[in-house]
Amino acid sequence: MSINFQELRELLGAISQTDITELILKNNDFELTVRKDRSVIAVAQSPMSSQAMETTPDTAAAGNPVTVSAVTSEVAPISTVDDKKWVDITSPMVGTFYSAPAPDEDPFVSVGDRVNKGDTVCIIEAMKLMNEIEGEVTGQIMEISVQNGDPVEFGQVLMRVNPG
Repeated sequence: MSINFQELRELLGAISQTDITELILKNNDFELTVRKDRSVIAVAQSPMSSQAMETTPDTAAAGNPVTVSAVTSEVAPISTVDDKKWVDITSPMVGTFYSAPAPDEDPFVSVGDRVNKGDTVCIIEAMKLMNEIEGEVTGQIMEISVQNGDPVEFGQVLMRVNPG
């Protein structure tokens, strides 16, 4: 499959202006996955054939069907008040985010809940170990930036707390 890099740039720019958090483009020999966080857009390409990348706008019409799927984010802050004073709770490691101690249990915290410094707010699973993440400040959970089961990166914002 050939890629038009200008069209790819335009697509990434358009996605950054929407609530879409994940976009997957697939055809027979190529897959492009774009995932977006609040501050990062990551692009991952699957292995593709050794064809040269060149501009061919008729790829889909030439018998290579392209599948497009998009996921929109449902996580939203409860307030739009000046949030510069909010404190970010970030992931201390790469792993998988879990909002509850077990699949059939209530989450540790929800948007709007009050937490105290040292309260467990989530779990990050890394290398089969469950690591409890504690709140760094006392305050109200204003935003949860990831969903249960999402992979997280080191330093990624998990939630935001309005201290006080």
